[in-house]
Amino acid sequence: MVEKQFTITDEAGMHARPASALVGAVSKFKSDITIEHKGKKVNLKSILGVMSLGVPSGSVVTIAADGEDENEAIEKAAAVMQSEGISTP
Repeated sequence: MVEKQFTITDEAGMHARPASALVGAVSKFKSDITIEHKGKKVNLKSILGVMSLGVPSGSVVTIAADGEDENEAIEKAAAVMQSEGISTP
């Protein structure tokens, strides 16, 4: 299992557009991928799950991947978080 923490920097928090891009990017991976905020963990491949977290700006989230392509999944998630302006490296 691989985990990485991100601080949300977008003023609107993790809203629909970047969340949708993130879900789309990680959905192709075979690994189980989750995002956790304030003790609530959801499947990162589910837009409804991600949006249910209601992650505001300044929050810290943890993305975890477990499976055969876990490293690639975390790298892709990190790249999308940065490219969508959700989080800075």
